[in-house]
Amino acid sequence: MSEKRLKRKKLHKKLFTKNRLVILNEDTFEETFSLKLTLMNVFVVATLGAIFLISVTTLIIAFTPLREYIPGYSSTKLKKDAMELALKSDSLTTILKKNQAYISSIQKVLTGKLDYAKFNKDSILAVPLDSVPKADLSASKAELELRAEVEKEEKEAQQSSVKKKK
Repeated sequence: MSEKRLKRKKLHKKLFTKNRLVILNEDTFEETFSLKLTLMNVFVVATLGAIFLISVTTLIIAFTPLREYIPGYSSTKLKKDAMELALKSDSLTTILKKNQAYISSIQKVLTGKLDYAKFNKDSILAVPLDSVPKADLSASKAELELRAEVEKEEKEAQQSSVKKKK
């Protein structure tokens, strides 16, 4: 126990012993600058300086066009162009599917595999390509109870406002 206490006291003494930093003019030995420091002050200033430099560097990279030079980051223009091209390719794909359905229907008519009375160009284009399953949109018991509570509160609020007006 006493050894730990002695070690702590020595460390405390080393960290908080005041030292003087003196800058002298070499020709005249005149003191240009003098500063009293402790080892703890130097450590704190160095740590705060490092944190400041890291944060400034991070902010510069994050909010300026410099980030485009880092591998893995892409430019905003490139992202915007990619999004536009993806939308165009999706719309072209749907148009291509419609045209393929139309052409296959015409081929069926020309080969005689389809009756003329059943062929309608509008019905071919109106057929949905991707069917979306219907969801159950009926209200649950909890939702019905909540609606009843809200209606009850609204009626009470309305009745109290009518009484206040009288």
